[in-house]
Amino acid sequence: MKPVIKTVSIKRVFKSGGENVYALNDVSISVMPGTFVALRGRSGSGKTTLMNILGALDRPTEGQVFFEGTEIGELPESQRDELRRRKLGFVFQASALIPLMSAYENVEFSLRIAGVPAAQRRKRAEEVLALVGLSKRMKHRPMEMSGGEQQRVAIARAMAHNPSVILADEPTAQLDSRMGLQIMKLFRDLVDKEGITIVMATHDPIIMEVADHVYTLEDGKVVDEQEQRSKAL
Repeated sequence: MKPVIKTVSIKRVFKSGGENVYALNDVSISVMPGTFVALRGRSGSGKTTLMNILGALDRPTEGQVFFEGTEIGELPESQRDELRRRKLGFVFQASALIPLMSAYENVEFSLRIAGVPAAQRRKRAEEVLALVGLSKRMKHRPMEMSGGEQQRVAIARAMAHNPSVILADEPTAQLDSRMGLQIMKLFRDLVDKEGITIVMATHDPIIMEVADHVYTLEDGKVVDEQEQRSKAL
């Protein structure tokens, strides 16, 4: 089995006061299909920069990034847009739901943007909301839902178009510990039961209990790599 995502000695350099600042320095990671991979580290460790490169939102200064065997760092922007639209799902700190739309409408709208035919959108929206445990909350708007429920809608939206990988950047940062644990468990269940590949950036120590593989970043470098045996929560 080949990695769905692989980076080879990538660097990301920014200019500050005429000097080079390395947000990432010689980072090599691999993400296998159907696994839960964590990027762990404190704020400023390089997690978000790496997530942006994995998600084709940014390009490395040096090194290579492979997605399903294709080197994406030098692809034209139109092909990178298509990659993000078809192959990737994103979950961020804030759920970024459209306030005036219900949970169902938020998910259905994302499918419309992805070009899914109208006949399939309703079925798929209902299906993914059921997967995240929100069948009974589909008609509720974000303001009528808890923070944890809003993130569940965001996760449903991210997976609705059947992406190869979901990238989650600090998705529990704005949640209390109980809701954060629920989101972690949901990710673990989606990997185990649906075969979804998830890459999550976090500083939450709970990740050590649920991830299959953990990369710890510090000052833009991978300082530790651990193969995990995830424990049921």
